[in-house]
Amino acid sequence: MDYQQSYADNRRDRIQRLAHVVISKKILPLQQETIQNKIMALYKYNTSGVFSEIKEKPFKLERDIQRMFETNMSEIMGLEMIKSEFTIKDRRIDTLAFDPQSKAFVIIEYKRERNSSVIDQGFTYLSLMLQNQADFILEYNETQARNLKRNDVDWSQTKVVFVSQGFTPNQREAVNFKDLSIELWEVKRYENDSVSITPIRKSHASASIKTVMQNSPEFKEVTEKIKEYSEENLLKGKSDDVVELYESYKNAILNLNTEIEVKPQKWYISFKKANSHICALEIQKNGIKLTINVAKGHLEDSKQLTRDISTVGHFGNGDYELKISDTKYLEYIMSLVKQAIK
Repeated sequence: MDYQQSYADNRRDRIQRLAHVVISKKILPLQQETIQNKIMALYKYNTSGVFSEIKEKPFKLERDIQRMFETNMSEIMGLEMIKSEFTIKDRRIDTLAFDPQSKAFVIIEYKRERNSSVIDQGFTYLSLMLQNQADFILEYNETQARNLKRNDVDWSQTKVVFVSQGFTPNQREAVNFKDLSIELWEVKRYENDSVSITPIRKSHASASIKTVMQNSPEFKEVTEKIKEYSEENLLKGKSDDVVELYESYKNAILNLNTEIEVKPQKWYISFKKANSHICALEIQKNGIKLTINVAKGHLEDSKQLTRDISTVGHFGNGDYELKISDTKYLEYIMSLVKQAIK
């Protein structure tokens, strides 16, 4: 099958597929996306083609969930594990982690109480971090092989993640703001020791948190320093030609795999599959710059369109980049990007 046909097939699959089934070692997760992005059921699939439901086996202790996340931090969340049970100013943080892509700290809390406020607790932790930046950097430097300086951290990308076996509708709705750096992750364990971990996505129509929290001093302090970046921010002021060029390459990348997600950062737009960074698009005045997350010496580029940036500073992950001003080589460039998909 040639690339053009494969590209068309992936595009059709992305549009038409409302639910999908993935078979792996006779264990078949059946996922149907709802407003809450919950996994509706998990089934075992035998050689006779018969499904049998795998029942949920809840974690008994919050500590078991914490231990699982901390042991597999890079695999689950793509983060560096910094400290478990980090105490500062008489407050205990369950897990402190660091995002090497956004260069920001991440606070992770594991919740048992379904009726507690995630908004109040989230803003408290964000404020605590911003007021004690030196303590967080010191903790990083004491546990990691390399040292951070204050300017090495992008404090505007700081966030809090709550992990629980279930969130109430009120908790879900409370964080459904496009510019709120608080996330909810739902984790479930099943009787065959399978585990599902689902970040709860915000709706595209979500409002701004500023419309409901304008009178909170703590809120004002946090929102002045922490920003949620969007495609709209990065495309603002760019010409129609550049916007259209970006949309063409964005859609082409998304059509390579239905699991690819768009993750706007401060200076560029990242494309990820699970926790694997695939590529990044940097919006420029007269075009876009593409960075491909493939290590030096491992990219097959017969047309030699890319350049090696392994020894120079750059945005995004990977050792190859190319500047783009048109769609002439779009299909060929997608064959390069596809090499970064794992």
